[in-house]
Parts: sequence; structure tokens; C-alpha cells
Amino acid sequence: MTISTREILETIRMLQLENLDVRTVTLGISLWDCTAPDLEKLCSNIHRKITSYAERLVPVAEEIEAEFGIPIINKRISVTPVSLLGAYTAQGFTRIAHTLDEAAQEVGVNFIGGFSALVHKGFTRGEIALLEAIPETLAQTERVCSSVNVATTQAGINMDAVLAMGEIIKETARSTADRDGIGCAKLVVFANAPEDNPFMAGAYHGPGESEAVVNVGVSGPGVVHGVVKKLGPDADLGELAEQIKKTSFKITRMGELVGRMASQRLGVRFGIVDLSLAPTPAVGDSIANILEAMGLERCGTHGTTAALALLNDAVKKGGAMASSYVGGLSGAFIPVSEDAGMVEAVSSGALTFDKLEAMTSVCSVGLDMIAVPSDTPSETIAAIIADEAAIGVINKKTTAVRVIPAPGKKAGDWVEFGGLLGRAPVMALNNFSSAGFVRRGGQIPAPIQSLGN
Repeated sequence: MTISTREILETIRMLQLENLDVRTVTLGISLWDCTAPDLEKLCSNIHRKITSYAERLVPVAEEIEAEFGIPIINKRISVTPVSLLGAYTAQGFTRIAHTLDEAAQEVGVNFIGGFSALVHKGFTRGEIALLEAIPETLAQTERVCSSVNVATTQAGINMDAVLAMGEIIKETARSTADRDGIGCAKLVVFANAPEDNPFMAGAYHGPGESEAVVNVGVSGPGVVHGVVKKLGPDADLGELAEQIKKTSFKITRMGELVGRMASQRLGVRFGIVDLSLAPTPAVGDSIANILEAMGLERCGTHGTTAALALLNDAVKKGGAMASSYVGGLSGAFIPVSEDAGMVEAVSSGALTFDKLEAMTSVCSVGLDMIAVPSDTPSETIAAIIADEAAIGVINKKTTAVRVIPAPGKKAGDWVEFGGLLGRAPVMALNNFSSAGFVRRGGQIPAPIQSLGN
């Protein structure tokens, strides 16, 4: 593949002026061979394996940054879902989480994912204990991220797990009340969770993955925003989609270059490029601003879902052209607190919670980094999870919920997380109760779409 001088200069401009970066290089590590007859031996094995495989992750990423001039914002680790490693007490799983946290600190990564459980069809004793350990774990550790998969298109929705996660999210917020409930920012509830996702908080190293693998997440909202602005108001929507697709192609090629270089230098397998457009609180790095550049006065007004669908589809098509190894989530993220344009849209009243839910039917992931009032009942949070899971199950796509019942805050107040997690206004929710529905429990059966064999 030949690259022209013009294309090289164009990429340099993207890097220097439009916030183009590799958002994360995530090293997935299998912990299957760490199992042991006692907890302390297991923890020792986990620590040794992570620090051995990830010892050079940060130095290698920094070498690639310096050599190619490509910013790599985060270096992360994902591991085998911890609930699969044995049936321990909640205290035992918390002990494992501390081991993960210590290993992550030692090798210099900012997050480690995999304190996870896959409970879409039921619970094992170990999974029940891990769920009980989540609030304490996220309060006591700095780098550990947790995810729970409660639904799949093939299995339906485990409403007992959904109800439990509503209560766990509330307890996690209480456990980190001194930090605006930040523990909830490290906890995501999935439907159809992918096994190769490099983005936190939902990353884990799936049971079908190899011993170790490098997955890369790229991002370029600022670049896409620049392209849409340059086209101006006279370009029709087909032309807009075509140019976004071409831009996504270039971004994905850069990500694959970084991933393959990291794979070679670390001596592990290259996995996938996740081409998601992941915003940051920085000005000019916003998904909302892209939608507004398409002609919407403010993100959240009528037409927003259609504009987001166009964006998401064009990104996926461009990425699929650029690489045979696209995976993870791959699309446009809409995390409210992490997107300055989304924050402005919520503050102005243009973007409501219900509109965000509608948008998740056509974008990547789901209701992400949304602060809600502290007095929100756990049943309401469970109902939010159920709604989002239903969107994912019926549409055969990954959806997720990462909400923060902000301790001591009501609608209109603000939460401050800092860094890439940003800040956001607390959003109002529907005040009518969902308790009678979610407390029925049981399994919402898999849809007819699941009968595809």
C-alpha cells in the first residue's frame, strides 16, 4: 500500500490540530493457568503472570509514540473474567482485586479490566460472591474496573441479575460518596458484551481469546468534526457519509499500525482495532459537536438519532475497509461527562435522558457516564438496565449502562470526576415507579431473532 506525501501531511495535521490519537493499547492476558487450590497461591500466580507479560507494555507504547509521533493516551490490561477462576467468598474476590490493582500499579497501566461476571443465563456461587464484592472492591482499589453481562440475544435477559445490579450500583455510589460516586464510573452492565473490547470499564479477556493479545482502540472525533465542517452546509448527507467513511479508513490504518508494532515488540498476538470515536472533555473532541456540524442546532433535538446513525454506519464501513481485524465496540460513543458538547446539550435542556436512550439504538455501547439523582431507587436503575439490554438483545448489538447515582446530588447539580472522566450535570429521570415490573424477576426469553442456527 503506497502512501502519498499529501496523505502523510494530512495525518500530521490530524495529530497536531485535531486531537487524533490512539486512545488505548490494551494487553489481554489469560489467567486460566493461574488457578490454584488456595487463594493466596492463586493471587501469587496472577501477580506473577500479569507483571511478566505486561512488564514492557508501557515502555513499548512509549517507544512507538516517540518513533511515529502518534499519541497513545492509555496503556491498559484486561484479564480473564475473575468469576471464572473459582468459587470464593466476597472477601476472597476482593483479595484478588487487590492483587490485580497491585500488579497494574507495578507495570504502570492506568486501568485493569476483568473483575467481571457473565450471568446472562444464571448465577454460579462464585458469580454471586463476585457481585457482592463489587462495591467494596471499587471503593478500595484505584485501577480495577468491573463489568457484568446480564443479557445476550441468544439467552435473553436475566432479570434477577438486572435487579441485583441496580442495588450494586447504588451501594457502589454510597461506598465512594466522598468522590461523587466515582466507583460507578468503573462499573458497566452489558448486554452482548464483546470478548475483545479494549475500552474501560468494560474490557475483559474473553474465554475464547489466546494466551495474550494486543487490542487497540483508536479515536478521532476532532478529525471527523473537521471534515464535516470543511464540507460545509451545501454537501448532501450521502457526500457527508462518504467523507466520514474515508476519514475513518485513515484513522483505522493508523491504529492497526500501532497494534501490529506493539504486538511484534511484545511478542504476543495482534487482536483487533476498535475504531470507536471516543470523545474527551477537551474542546473540539466531541461527538455532539460532529452532529451539530451536520446541521443540528443542538445535539438532542429532532434528527439527532438519524445523524448519529449516519455517523456510526460511516465509521464502521470505513474501518471495515481498512482492516480485517475490526472488533470490540467500533462506532460512536456518547458518554455524557466525557464529551464537552454533550454536557452543553444537557445543560441547555436540548438533550434529555430519554433522548439519550433513543440514540443508543444506533450507536456504540449505550447509556454511558450519566449522573442521576442520589435518591433514584435501585429498581429504577434496574429498569434502565433492562431497557438498554432490550435494545441490545432485540437489535443483536452490544449495549451497556454506566450510570452514577451521585451521592447527595439532585437533578441540576454537578458532579466532578476530573481527567478523562470529566464533569456533568445530574440528569432528571422519570419519577414514576418501575418496581413492580423489575421485581418479578426471572428471565425475559430470547427473541425470535436468536433462532438463527
